[in-house]
Amino acid sequence: MNPTTATAPAPPIGLAAQLAEFAADCRNGVPEAVTTDATGRVLDFLGNCLAALGPDTGENDEAAPHQAVLRTARRAGGRPEAGVIGTGDRLPADRAALVNGTLAHALDFDDTHLPSVLHPTAAVLPAALAVAEAEGADGAALTAALAAGGEVCVRLGMASYDPALRNSAFFERGLHATSICGTVGAAVASAMLLGLSAEGIADAVGIACSMGAGVIEANRTGGSVKRVHCGWAAHCGVTAAQLAAEGVTGPPTVIEGRFGFLTAFLGDQWHAEPLTEGLDAMHDTANWQYLRTVYKPYPSNHFTHPGIDCALALRARGLDPDAIATAELGVAGAPRRTIGEPREEKTRPRTPYHAKFSGPYTVAAALLADESSGLGLHLADFTPSAFEDPRRRALAARVKVVQDAVCDDEFPHAFSAVLRVTTHDGAHLEHRVPGSRGGPASPLTLEELEAKYRLGSDPVLGADRAEQLADQVRALPRAGKGCARRLLDGCRP
Repeated sequence: MNPTTATAPAPPIGLAAQLAEFAADCRNGVPEAVTTDATGRVLDFLGNCLAALGPDTGENDEAAPHQAVLRTARRAGGRPEAGVIGTGDRLPADRAALVNGTLAHALDFDDTHLPSVLHPTAAVLPAALAVAEAEGADGAALTAALAAGGEVCVRLGMASYDPALRNSAFFERGLHATSICGTVGAAVASAMLLGLSAEGIADAVGIACSMGAGVIEANRTGGSVKRVHCGWAAHCGVTAAQLAAEGVTGPPTVIEGRFGFLTAFLGDQWHAEPLTEGLDAMHDTANWQYLRTVYKPYPSNHFTHPGIDCALALRARGLDPDAIATAELGVAGAPRRTIGEPREEKTRPRTPYHAKFSGPYTVAAALLADESSGLGLHLADFTPSAFEDPRRRALAARVKVVQDAVCDDEFPHAFSAVLRVTTHDGAHLEHRVPGSRGGPASPLTLEELEAKYRLGSDPVLGADRAEQLADQVRALPRAGKGCARRLLDGCRP
């Protein structure tokens, strides 16, 4: 054969196509442990959404972002395809995902993946539920879509981890990985439920890569827009999949290309290996990164959790909060920038939600909290009355957040902290945790996870209906068509 007429070798398959082929294959079944994990994610998600609707959270007035988003979505009208949690509304799937995703992130109580440090479920599951309801999917299809979309989401986040920074390059650039990577994960889940082929799923990924956005300045100085980020990701993911279903296409090199997703957001601070490592052997649960996503025991930014653990431990040892002269909270450098700076904002946060990102406030709240919930710090500690308590404010002003070298070594594979206290009589107390409660080393038990769900769901639904909803979630992998609508109908107060 003349060399000049030889067929050129096929170009290597792009990363979007590889992720899409993995997702399409998940329709044939995922490991039982992955399915079981997905049902836990659904239960936690619904509990968090219902908790945000509770009468005593201080987050359910007309100014709350999820209420504003709901009003906006209602005005747009459209075909009633999917339900909105806590209401009788049925909206177009993309707008239902927008509202439910905003609600899921309303209390900052949603699960967190390490080391990507993002919230996959609150972005992916609202999209999956909305499309599953619109398409009448069964429970196996819904849980597989959540698992695959969550996996793509966290793998994109892991590609941003910079070992030199010991942090996500998204975070270092002020970008919210949850909303950016979550958009792509939501698109994958939505495309699966729409029945798209691997090629169509890849197109949905390519479209979604042009849609993800989010900056995290609100973590530092307040504002309510961050609570919309998961809803926006879910909304865009549904839209991307719908556009792919109608024939819009995405670039085959949209993730790794010169002007692709990773370079556009991260420059040269990314690594392709986490995206594909083990992707051809997902029958082995050790390769599932989504399984490493941990649940939150406290309704606040995850970086505050080890400090809360330290405060609760010192309190259990008999520390009198009124005896504290000064307190020093040591954390890794990246968390310090979120929960300790600027100091004047963190010692006097502007709103109860802003307080969720304050190391000084959460330490003070933990030292003064009513522990009857069994979870330590809980919803009541971020109500307006608790937030405005002069005793908590005065104690928060005595807490300084500093960078700790040991915590730097442990971050981000674990969120650790040390709390050092000096009392008015000159005594010195210290407690260190190598990883926060609920983290990889001390995950919440099933009983604790269900207790968290009930604390959020019972005040809204009542104990009997909350248990009926939990039973539906437990049976989800075996549920027939229409299961998403039944779940969402079960969330009506």
